[in-house]
Amino acid sequence: MNVKLSFANPAEIETDCLAIIALDESAEPKNGKPEPRIQTGEKRLQDAAEEVIASGEVTGKIFETVMIHRPKNLIAKRLLVIGGGKAKNFSSIELRKLAGTAVRFLKPKNIKSFVFVAPQIASGATDSAKSVVEGAFVGNFDPDKYKSDRKDQSVDEVTIAGLQQSDDLQKALDEARVLGESQNFTRELVNEPGNRMTPSMLAARAREMAEAVGLKWEIMGAEQIRQMNMGAFWSVAQGSDEPPALIVLRYEPEDAPEKPVIGLVGKGITFDSGGISIKPSEGMEKMKYDMAGGAAMLGAMRAIALLKPKVKVIGIVCATENMPSGKAQKPGDVQIAMSGKSIEIINTDAEGRLVLADGLHYARQLGATHLIDAATLTGACVVALGYVNAGVFANDDQMYEHFVQATRRAGEKMWRLPVDPEYQEMIRSSIADIVNSGGRWGGAVTAAMFLKEFVEDTPWIHLDIAGTAWVEDNKAWIAKGPSGIAVRSIVEYVKDVATGDGGRQVGFTGGTQTGTRTATQDAKTRSDTGAGL
Repeated sequence: MNVKLSFANPAEIETDCLAIIALDESAEPKNGKPEPRIQTGEKRLQDAAEEVIASGEVTGKIFETVMIHRPKNLIAKRLLVIGGGKAKNFSSIELRKLAGTAVRFLKPKNIKSFVFVAPQIASGATDSAKSVVEGAFVGNFDPDKYKSDRKDQSVDEVTIAGLQQSDDLQKALDEARVLGESQNFTRELVNEPGNRMTPSMLAARAREMAEAVGLKWEIMGAEQIRQMNMGAFWSVAQGSDEPPALIVLRYEPEDAPEKPVIGLVGKGITFDSGGISIKPSEGMEKMKYDMAGGAAMLGAMRAIALLKPKVKVIGIVCATENMPSGKAQKPGDVQIAMSGKSIEIINTDAEGRLVLADGLHYARQLGATHLIDAATLTGACVVALGYVNAGVFANDDQMYEHFVQATRRAGEKMWRLPVDPEYQEMIRSSIADIVNSGGRWGGAVTAAMFLKEFVEDTPWIHLDIAGTAWVEDNKAWIAKGPSGIAVRSIVEYVKDVATGDGGRQVGFTGGTQTGTRTATQDAKTRSDTGAGL
């Protein structure tokens, strides 16, 4: 989708449709009538919507959409009025959703381009433009890839109007395009069914993306995983006929300092049957999205490579299936993780924490001084927070404060849950160091405590996105299906670190299929030595 700016008077822009926001500016009295007002100072736009406002058809209620054909005194063929809710509550979060609402309303009408009149918001014009673009990209994605009668209903171009010209607006627009495309890249990966997104296929997509944007990459297969003593990761992979893949991406700008180094680790379970502790059949088809954490890290690495912040970032995705077979691990087995910790397997469906354990430890070996992991980890997090907030866990308050500011700018809702030491007792084993399941109570917390064993003192954020990685129903602004949660927040945090807001530094140690590509290098620079991918 092409996005551009226009500083012309919106009333004088020729377009198939002009979209504008109406907010309810009424006070709080309980039975008070709404007072919708078009968010522009241009009188011709106000006059064009005057009749539908007077009739009560436009109330300003959020996500309300009213189309006016041949609006008076405007060059535009149509005027789309979108309700934004109460004016006092309006922010960039709502604006993103309204831009998505505009796209999703217009797509089925075969309107390929339109102009969005961006309102002034408290966080400024650049944030307004950025929010519109990000929301438009989210709204433009649909999951119906494999329908035989699929029609192309995407919007090809959005023009943002109504903002005062400034030097920062184009930069904000370009950045927003990268974020929107990267979030949708994540959604594309998550949307694929398990037979079309095996670990090998995910690794191939990661390699293709890395070469396109200039990231260094490594892909390691089963033999390398075993040789590296990744016993926790391998214990999950051993039950599947599909080979696992350890995907490592590196962003290492020449002008970046040696430290900090941010490690992004994602759970890449491309299909989760539960293993021997098999899941109920109802809803199991959704377990194709159990790699949403890994896909989020790939989307974030794509955006980081294109935005070029001055900080080193390592992305790791531990990709495998979790399947029952004669080779699969069993409840009661004891596995030895890469760190040397022994793990008693209580439930083979608590597999995500096993692959992340080795991924987090390996990120530290590669020199990561700050860690963020993302995973569709626990149903318990969905019980606690529903489908609204992702769960956030942190062992470092300073890093958490920086990260939560990033989530607010990104417009992604997340809620902190505890990692108090009392919960550690719930994962102690009588036969090994720890168990991989602490039982029913506090399940999201005990899963986080398990991961904490493998990060030790390294500043760390854990994102449990089980309830937010998949949108259960079609919304006005987003299609049912993958959400791409965490991509924007992670990128915002990385940008903070690059500008000096990232937290304290920790030490570095260095350490198969490899490759790197830049705009001036061709495919001959690749070296394929390992996993047959």
